[in-house]
Amino acid sequence: MRVCVGDEAALSETAEEIASSLRLLMNGANVQIDRPAAEAGLDVLEKGGDFADGAIAYEGEWLGAEEFVSFDKQAVKVLKSQGRRARLLS
Repeated sequence: MRVCVGDEAALSETAEEIASSLRLLMNGANVQIDRPAAEAGLDVLEKGGDFADGAIAYEGEWLGAEEFVSFDKQAVKVLKSQGRRARLLS
């Protein structure tokens, strides 16, 4: 999977490259982060989904939600592949 940001002059990075860069930032001595949520986001990103969907699903589960619901087919597919409850809204 390739991710492109902005116009044609923007850099294009793979999900793995983005995840690697985020992990470097997360390990900075002066960084405060909700590590479990960030790791959940990275896990979904590396499996072809969206970082934000993984972090949101984690936070929802942590807060007691029973199921992640989304209009995003890929997010639901990735979360289900992880054994998590997810449902596609149409």
